Amino acid sequence: METPKIFKRKIYNKLLEWKRASNGSDALLIQGARRVGKSTLAEEFAKNEYKSYIVLDFSKEGEDVFHLFDSMTDLDFFFFRLQQIKNVRLEERNSVIIFDEVQFCPKARQSIKFLVADGRYDYIETGSLISIRKNTQDILIPSEEHRIDMFPMDYEEFLWAIGKDVTLDLLHNQEKYWFSIDDSLNRTLMKELRLYLLIGGMPQAIVKYIQTNNLVEVDKVKRRILKLYFDDFEKIDPSGTLSEIFMSIPGELTKNKLRFEMGSILGKIPVSLQALLHEMKESMTVNFCYRCSDPNVGFGLHKYAESFKIYVGDTGLFVTLAFWDRDVSDNTIYSKILGDKLSVDLGYVFENLAAQMIRALGRTLYYYTWPQRDDLKKHYKIDFLLTCRDKIVPVEVKSGGYRTHKSLDVFCEKFSERTLLPLMVYTKAPHRDTNLKMIPFYLFPIFMEKL
Repeated sequence: METPKIFKRKIYNKLLEWKRASNGSDALLIQGARRVGKSTLAEEFAKNEYKSYIVLDFSKEGEDVFHLFDSMTDLDFFFFRLQQIKNVRLEERNSVIIFDEVQFCPKARQSIKFLVADGRYDYIETGSLISIRKNTQDILIPSEEHRIDMFPMDYEEFLWAIGKDVTLDLLHNQEKYWFSIDDSLNRTLMKELRLYLLIGGMPQAIVKYIQTNNLVEVDKVKRRILKLYFDDFEKIDPSGTLSEIFMSIPGELTKNKLRFEMGSILGKIPVSLQALLHEMKESMTVNFCYRCSDPNVGFGLHKYAESFKIYVGDTGLFVTLAFWDRDVSDNTIYSKILGDKLSVDLGYVFENLAAQMIRALGRTLYYYTWPQRDDLKKHYKIDFLLTCRDKIVPVEVKSGGYRTHKSLDVFCEKFSERTLLPLMVYTKAPHRDTNLKMIPFYLFPIFMEKL
């Protein structure tokens, strides 16, 4: 069996914070889409931070382990039998038990209440919410859980993985030099960014790239992951509606509509679909971006739940989904995207990337539109809204250079007292235009961290 590749992940620090703050008072649930690295992270943390640990992978365990959770009245026997089965000695307050793929054993999820109250050991659960909720409908969900979201590897983590992190580390600490980046350096940095655009942040895809340096082989890995997602959607929705919605995401974004028009895909939206969309959102395979009816701090207070856009949670998967009509995306397509020579407009791909970057920092996605005064059939559109203290940062995304930025200009005029500064995220070198900042995509996550 091949040993999983261990990558540096920022979320590791959140696990350390939980361990210090909790001291056994609650369990940790790492939730995220399938194949984002939850199991690998949990075991690596256990190896580094505890004297001993036990992994219960409920997708593989036998009946002897499952039966242990039938009754939790005798915890002494429970721990005795568990250590005997796994041949591991647990140390009180210095050992952790990992419930991997916990959705496959609802009774184990329910037992957390009693195990945490016992206090002898720490507990980490991993799972995908799209399966957890489906398989735990009839059990008592423990309140003794601290939940953290795990996303695909972000751009900085990607560069760490492929050994290209030095430049980005320098940019983190040298903001004063951002606007000294010339076109030549920008082309080099954007080529690395496009590589991330193609590969994405799924650890298995990155491992395949490191092993083969072949983007077609990477594409095969991404297609296997997407097929797992389709299988999950089919389990919760045998009608195929969710799979159809997921498959349509690239096409809907290319139309540059003001929102994701479900009616164009399904006709009239059935009420029952709202529950399915909620489950799709919680699967973390997608990112929902809601229209804000009033762009003011506290976007959630002005969220218009019926108008939204949907992005794929990982842009590497998005690219594969966009070219799903081919058996495997060939090297010609990948090479042209990497060299910025593909004739197809990639604005929708870069918009998906910006959404992923925002979500990776734990921010919720919102956008804003309003009609033009001279033509009510046309609308201005702000792709994303960010906040900085009590001010707003409107964000427009461009896949190339720019000629005009009318929406940003009108927004700043309309909401001048609320706006900190307008931001354009694009592919060219950093530039200032009056009060507008224009930065390339590789600087966008750093910029957001500084807000």
